[in-house]
Amino acid sequence: MKFVVDNWMWILLALTSGGMLLWQALGSGAAAGGVTPTEAVLLVNREKAVLIDVCEPAEYAAGHVAQAKSVPLSRLEQSLPAVVKNKSTPVILVCASGVRSRRAVSIAQKLGYERAVSLAGGLRAWREAGLPVERTAA
Repeated sequence: MKFVVDNWMWILLALTSGGMLLWQALGSGAAAGGVTPTEAVLLVNREKAVLIDVCEPAEYAAGHVAQAKSVPLSRLEQSLPAVVKNKSTPVILVCASGVRSRRAVSIAQKLGYERAVSLAGGLRAWREAGLPVERTAA
C-alpha cells in the first residue's frame, strides 16, 4: 500500500497513457476493418483496389477521393456488382467521415466482397493526409 501512496502520480500516468492507447485503438478504423489513407493508396497501387464513394451525388460532386466511383449507399446493393465484377478485388468504401462506409462494408460483404474495407476517417482523413481530392461539375 505504501508503494501506491508514494507513487500515485506514476501509477496515474501509466493508467492514463494506457487508456489513451486503448481509446485510439478502439476509435480507429482498424478495429472496424478500416484502412488508413496510406494503406488505401498501397492497396490501390499494389492490388488494383477499387475506390467506391458511398456519399450522395451532391456530396460526391462537392469533393471525393481522386478516381473514386460514385455508388450511393442507398443503391450499393443493386449497383456494386455492376461496378466491381470480380468479387476478389479489394474494395475500399469511402464516405465523408467513415460512418456510412462502415455500413457499406457489411452490405458489400453480404454480396460476397470479402476484401471490402472502409476508409478510416473517410474523406476528412484523406484530405488531412494531403491526398488528391476531385470535384465534379454540378
